[in-house]
Amino acid sequence: MSQQQIERMTPAATPGRVGQGTAVEQSRAVAEVQAAIVVAQQCPRNISAAIAEMRQVCSQKFLAERAFFRFSRGRSTVSGPSVHLARALASCWGNVDYGLVEMRRDDQYGESEMKAYAWDVEKNTRTSSTFIVPHKRDMSGGPKQLTDMRDIYENNANNGARRVREAIFAILPPWFVEEAKELCARTLQDGGDKPLNLRIADAVKSFEGIGVTVDRIEAKFGRPSAKWTAHDVANLGVIFRSIQQGEITAEEEFPSRVTLDEITGGQPGEEATP
Repeated sequence: MSQQQIERMTPAATPGRVGQGTAVEQSRAVAEVQAAIVVAQQCPRNISAAIAEMRQVCSQKFLAERAFFRFSRGRSTVSGPSVHLARALASCWGNVDYGLVEMRRDDQYGESEMKAYAWDVEKNTRTSSTFIVPHKRDMSGGPKQLTDMRDIYENNANNGARRVREAIFAILPPWFVEEAKELCARTLQDGGDKPLNLRIADAVKSFEGIGVTVDRIEAKFGRPSAKWTAHDVANLGVIFRSIQQGEITAEEEFPSRVTLDEITGGQPGEEATP
């Protein structure tokens, strides 16, 4: 083990004197936790009311459109409930505290130590995870080192949001989460009062705005747009927002098809070489 590695693993020395501001903040944090427990015990959650609120919230199109994420990992695509849905459900369930804390930032090694947590104050059920976020961003040409403070903050927040999402879902009842997911999916498929043909036309127009033609979408679904279902349109909405947020690229979702003319240069009678 090198000297540099040994120094990196050595914990930082604890300050010999704690300032007045730090002491006050520590006392405030302890009092805040104690107060949260007392309030939770005095005002326990009403499960029936929490279910009713969850059903009402998940019937809103604004949340349903943001309730799912989608991104590529290797040659596969990962999808699931988003942090937006997790936060909404935590609010409905009540007496839940969650958050993301930057515990340490090391500019020398280009990384931040973060902690994501979720705490059911009433049941005293808590989950947390500590992880390292490198100050890097994956780019098409390889990882890019981040030095701008805003870029580092956004990178930490984006990476931390995934852990916060998992922490919240870990303390919520599975049946509560599953019903919310089903209701959000149903809300997306219903599409409000707009007929399906208009929703299909709007989806096609939105994707054309980011350079994805309707034939590429039809190739993905394996059928023409006239035969798309409400479920297809709902999936397109999730894909479109994921592309906008940079979670996945249009090329990954809708690969361009190379025609014979493009391969042969448009010369008649020529065939593509295997």
